[in-house]
Amino acid sequence: MGPILAALVVLGACAGPQAVRGSMHYGMADAPEGQRLLWPQAPEVPRFLYAGTLTGEQNFRRSEADTGLKAFGRWLVGLDGRGEAPVVLQRPAAVIGDEQGRLFVSDTSRQAVFVFDEKAGELQVWERAEGLANFVAPSGLALAPQGGLFVADAELGIVVRLDALGEPRASIGRGLLQRPTGLARDAATGLLFVADTYAHDIKVFDANGALVRVIGQRGGGDGEFNFPTHLAWANGELYVTDTLNSRVQVFSAEGEVLVRKFGQRGLYLGNLVRPKGVSVDGEGNVYVVESYYDSLLVFSARGEFLLPIGGTGTSTGRFYLPSGVWVDARNRVHIADMFNGRVVLFQFLGGS
Repeated sequence: MGPILAALVVLGACAGPQAVRGSMHYGMADAPEGQRLLWPQAPEVPRFLYAGTLTGEQNFRRSEADTGLKAFGRWLVGLDGRGEAPVVLQRPAAVIGDEQGRLFVSDTSRQAVFVFDEKAGELQVWERAEGLANFVAPSGLALAPQGGLFVADAELGIVVRLDALGEPRASIGRGLLQRPTGLARDAATGLLFVADTYAHDIKVFDANGALVRVIGQRGGGDGEFNFPTHLAWANGELYVTDTLNSRVQVFSAEGEVLVRKFGQRGLYLGNLVRPKGVSVDGEGNVYVVESYYDSLLVFSARGEFLLPIGGTGTSTGRFYLPSGVWVDARNRVHIADMFNGRVVLFQFLGGS
């Protein structure tokens, strides 16, 4: 194969689904130099440490050889690097990771799912929802069997199941869902819980995609919802962010019994106004994104308010209309900082 043909092959490889390759790192450049960002600050005992930021291709260091070869290929056909949009997050909505170390981020503005694969040293962008149709408003995420992923598309009104390579395999809820947003899955039973925001309920589907149960209805009473948005599954319980009721409700494994609830509308620190993302760490602490006040609120397993992180802004530790949150097995807290176009990580240091 001659050098020109080889360059064309390289260029052709870049023409498929967007992908960036290189050594992945967690961006720390926006943190004040030489300063460890801790919450709360001294003299209180710190519980959280800033651990990095993900924005897209900036998190992948490419070798000089790879960069030069790609640039030559583009020059050969007259592109010369012009008009190539950077592969970056625009409006990240939800985040979740799998056992292989891949981090999935839904992006409603980019209309795609970003896949940060640290082990493979690759960033992929999955756009296709079903057939030749692309995602329109991907939001909630849940892990599927065999390395796959469930993606709720609020505008398409379905939940898409992707395989481990990002290829669409099935759609769930067509004609049954009005506006699916949050997702959670019980791996033991295969039940998939879907927050149907406009229907003001939680729809439960079995492993075959059949609707088996509907939890709740519109209202402000126990077990009722007013525009639920985000879900989490932890320790055999379902956590529901009941957004316009300004609270989180926790249900039993079958979703039929309200176990507890916490949060109330108010103007004081720790109150909920427009709660969105919810997640639980290995010690039972509950993390709730308070989007109205651009904060992450930390509660105990019993729903007692512990401390806030954030506030409005673009600097490290600040948020602008944050959305989803997810905690990994290492108790690293990932926040989809939507209007700052990034995912921010904090390391839980332990304690209560």
